[in-house]
Amino acid sequence: MTASLCLLFDSDGTLVDSEILLAQVMADVLPDYGLPFTAAEYMHDFRGVRFLDIVRTLEQRHGEIGETQCLDLEEAMRSRMETRMRAELRAIEGMPAALNALSAYPRAVVSNGPDRKIRCAMESTGLASHFGERLFSAYALEVWKPDPRLFHIAAEAMGYPPERCVVVDDAAVGVAAGLEAGMHVIHLNRFPDEETTPDGAIAINHASELPAVIEQLVRQTPALA
Repeated sequence: MTASLCLLFDSDGTLVDSEILLAQVMADVLPDYGLPFTAAEYMHDFRGVRFLDIVRTLEQRHGEIGETQCLDLEEAMRSRMETRMRAELRAIEGMPAALNALSAYPRAVVSNGPDRKIRCAMESTGLASHFGERLFSAYALEVWKPDPRLFHIAAEAMGYPPERCVVVDDAAVGVAAGLEAGMHVIHLNRFPDEETTPDGAIAINHASELPAVIEQLVRQTPALA
């Protein structure tokens, strides 16, 4: 029997605890290219946002750096980030157990990051076996959250209509994309004192809550014809 729901997971901040590493790396690298930046800025204002969009925003504030420098900047940032991920990255607390409990459901990773970064994250944290090759990178597909098309492409590839998909995402851009895509959305809100879950999304604060929420959604979702 086909599972009634397909689970579409964000990577950074949802499956893996990479965002503070990324914030620190960007705070180290961006100022070297004339773009003042702090880790706190990333965590408060830019979580989940496409890297180039962050750079463009900073350029509006501090002046353009040029395309060559922008390419060099991204290469330096990604190289340093991969080194730190392989040495330090961990899965989000409770996520491995949650994925084990949800093993009956088809699932995929849908991320605003490059394919190489997604694969590095899955390999470094031992989560790769849960997803295999079901990895959907915005860079490969050339469409980034909050554009809902990224989730639509993933859903179609997985063989599920939007209403049978559940987006699990921690970032505002991913939650917005999932809602606009017409999917069920679970907001892993790890900073409830600072962030508000938008109407239409289900808020959880810990990955251990996921299996129960999915079970509830299944009870509310009619079986496939």
